[in-house]
Amino acid sequence: MISGSTFLSAEPRRAQVCSTRVATAQELAASAAGSLVLELETWPKPGLVSHVDTGSHDDMDAESFRRSAAAIEPFFTAMADNGARGCGMGRLRSIGLDAEAAMLRATSGVNTHRGAIFGLGLLCAAAGARASGRVDREMQLGAAVSRLWGEEIAMGPILLSSHGSWACRSYGVGGARMEAATGFPSVYEVGLPALRRSILASPGDPEAARVETCFSLIAAVEDTNLLHRGGTAGLQFARRASQRFLDEGGISRAGWRACAALIHDRFVARRLSPGGSADLLAMSLFVEANEVR
Repeated sequence: MISGSTFLSAEPRRAQVCSTRVATAQELAASAAGSLVLELETWPKPGLVSHVDTGSHDDMDAESFRRSAAAIEPFFTAMADNGARGCGMGRLRSIGLDAEAAMLRATSGVNTHRGAIFGLGLLCAAAGARASGRVDREMQLGAAVSRLWGEEIAMGPILLSSHGSWACRSYGVGGARMEAATGFPSVYEVGLPALRRSILASPGDPEAARVETCFSLIAAVEDTNLLHRGGTAGLQFARRASQRFLDEGGISRAGWRACAALIHDRFVARRLSPGGSADLLAMSLFVEANEVR
């Protein structure tokens, strides 16, 4: 890792005014870790851990998520640095494994952010590669991930012990690996558009925009965490409940927070937790802050 390395990057944009400046790999890492904290500080968020409660989980809470985000931030810096250098997926995978080890030390062995390390780490690497000129400066971060490392991601080793890998094998879904290999379509086609619409619909309430984005992702994604916990029936319940919330007005509806909280309680009663959608929410927040428009 090169401490303090710099390269050109796009600043989070306001009123679509393009502003370029020298940004550090550390700043990209801080943005990634900050996106994880914003995801945590979103409620009601069906079945998921937040600053309000632990959702469907007995082994983790908000503080364990905060410790985890802080522990893995330096590895996001390394991802950005190595992306700027043109490193291959093998090197990035090694950094990701080191990040997982740091996460497990910080949480006493609990998996809080494995999926986010993978997805956000690749997006940080793509931001480094784009900023250093290894791909076109106008290329979307997801497209850069797919172009630079997509084949290696798709053909790479599978972690047989993970819940996500089990769900992919059992239910024939692509999971996080295919999401990354194809350029994060759930972020660009679902999460990011929902986030941008919701920001306009809820000025002054960024948490509301994050809630609506989370529901939009749950309604659309074949979340392997839901499949692991609830099977096909659990996934279908979660998607239907989330879509109904959106169809009935989402955050534009009077009393929406109470409606969302009721859905949250129903997820908890069924022990459902859409962790993949939570990761995609954090990725959508990161892309919104760092994408070139």
